[in-house]
Amino acid sequence: MAGAAALCGAAAPMRPVHNFLSVAISPDGTRVASVEGDETPAGDVDIQNLVIRATQDGAEHAVPLPCGAVPECTPSALAWAPDGKTLAFALRSPGSHSHALYTVGPDGGAPRKAADFSGTLVRLRYAPDGTLAALATAGADKEVGAVEAGAPVAGELGADVHEQRIAILQKDGGFHWASPDNLFVYEYDWRPDGSGFVGTAAPGDGDNNWWIAKLYAFDAKTGAAQVIYTPSSPRQQLADPRISPDGKSVSFIAGIMSDFGATGGDAFLLPLDTPGAKPTNITPKLPASVTALSWACDGKSLFASELAADQRRLVSLPLAAGEKAKILASTQEALGGFGEDPFSIACGADKYAVVHESFTSPPEIEFGTPGAWRDLTHANRGLTAPAIASSVTWKNDGFSVQGWLLLPLQTRNDTSHDSKLAMITDVHGGPAWANQPYFIGLGAGRRLLESGYAIFLPNPRGSFGQGEAFTLANVRDFGHGDLRDILSGITAVEKTAPVDEKRLGIMGWSYGGFMTMWTVTQTNRFHAAVAGAGISDWLSYYGENGIDAWMIPYFGASVYDNPAVYARSSPMTYIKQVRTPTLAVVGANDIECPAPQTQEFWHALHDLGVPTVSVIYPGEGHGMRDPKHIADFEDRLVGWFGKYLK
Repeated sequence: MAGAAALCGAAAPMRPVHNFLSVAISPDGTRVASVEGDETPAGDVDIQNLVIRATQDGAEHAVPLPCGAVPECTPSALAWAPDGKTLAFALRSPGSHSHALYTVGPDGGAPRKAADFSGTLVRLRYAPDGTLAALATAGADKEVGAVEAGAPVAGELGADVHEQRIAILQKDGGFHWASPDNLFVYEYDWRPDGSGFVGTAAPGDGDNNWWIAKLYAFDAKTGAAQVIYTPSSPRQQLADPRISPDGKSVSFIAGIMSDFGATGGDAFLLPLDTPGAKPTNITPKLPASVTALSWACDGKSLFASELAADQRRLVSLPLAAGEKAKILASTQEALGGFGEDPFSIACGADKYAVVHESFTSPPEIEFGTPGAWRDLTHANRGLTAPAIASSVTWKNDGFSVQGWLLLPLQTRNDTSHDSKLAMITDVHGGPAWANQPYFIGLGAGRRLLESGYAIFLPNPRGSFGQGEAFTLANVRDFGHGDLRDILSGITAVEKTAPVDEKRLGIMGWSYGGFMTMWTVTQTNRFHAAVAGAGISDWLSYYGENGIDAWMIPYFGASVYDNPAVYARSSPMTYIKQVRTPTLAVVGANDIECPAPQTQEFWHALHDLGVPTVSVIYPGEGHGMRDPKHIADFEDRLVGWFGKYLK
């Protein structure tokens, strides 16, 4: 079977996947609220809806949004009041970075505006007494997060810093600041008595300084902040603080994490209001990554969402010496996402709501108790994916490595002798991240599979899913050990699947874009490459990007103190070894992987006579949003592989 057959032809018609971006179950378990909408080819949802469903019969109540069904009219940060009679949410005003707070009843209807705010509002949280708080950034010039398109660079550098602070909603619709103006607060949780909060925070630029955040206690009345835990090393980032129902301790996740929002590490427990107390690692040497935490309503159990190789697990963690963890559910599916608790828990009913999906099963909301869930929605009934998916494991350098192999659906019925497939290896970003079994909807992946390509999705060292030691294994070694893992994984795949060694391609975005640029300087095994938002020179990147604080944990020092370790992993150091035709693309307003990195790589290949094309898309950040840009990139990607992997 020719792996590149009909590459430039149109993909088979398929209606868009209906995606569920977040879910929140009411305290009594009778309602599930969700933000949802149809997926675009970019994999995002530009027209978002707010829906409340009854768990008894699935009856739907759509909430009419005041700004209508238009892009950027985006509801978010769903939070049920403790009595379950009110759902609060934030709503962005299209064309701006201003947000408003709204509330709506459990059966939908027209929402009521609770407050206007000239800035961003995220992470709504109710106190047990019904007081509502949020993280608010006054005068924001971008949405929260480094992956969002940055504001154009102009004026005095470093002069315009917007702090995200804890804000408590007042009865008159105003806000009371409950954290100081010199700290950017990333995550927080209420103390049960409403007297204050515990959260992660750092001074200065919020996009850049999460990697040095500390754990703080905040006073709700005065806004005063006190450090209660400083990370034990630069390679310990903090995430997901959760205060126990009795208010005596706070749990959090700590580990090396290359992106805020991409959470993985070990679970820790810290006594509160105990001077000099130190946290306890309650998952030491865990061969998995904890990605989210939630307390049981009675405070006797701490639930963790874990990624363990190809399994997603819900686990009850031990809280006392001699106790053992208990696995409540384990599945070879994707549940929710990184950086958020995929399981929304109804305390009064001991029920859960979660979004589940796999490569070949589209997303739906399921509801119930662990092991006895049932689908609450059937929005994607009838959708299929053109792939045969399997988990793959192999050994390399003493590590057990896992990945996913997707074969075109027609492989099952192909009995010809000449049936070897061209295969494209897709390297994930991060590097602290992992490929997971998300449904193959619209987009380049589906087009490649329908065109007869196999797709290999490795999780090499540096990924989540195998424990903290595995995630740390690429520190001061970017591109070296992880590339060996990937190459040995391809060899392992070729022993069991009909893959043509002479028709291999590689691609990736962000850290995967770096790995693509790096790989073509280290081996000629691949015959075509596509690098999205890549990094070509770690030395110049250090001074160009807006999040350089993430680099110290991985490189061990700044580029000014140890340029050699940066040069050792820079594609530009070995650029004259490139022979592989390479397409490179990036967003003009990308602050994580700035466009000059792609320009530098293209310039070198162009001068060296290596076939190359590079595109910088105007107005785009770290991920593309404009449908025209997405379509152009996908056409270029499919055409590039078609040209060189025929």
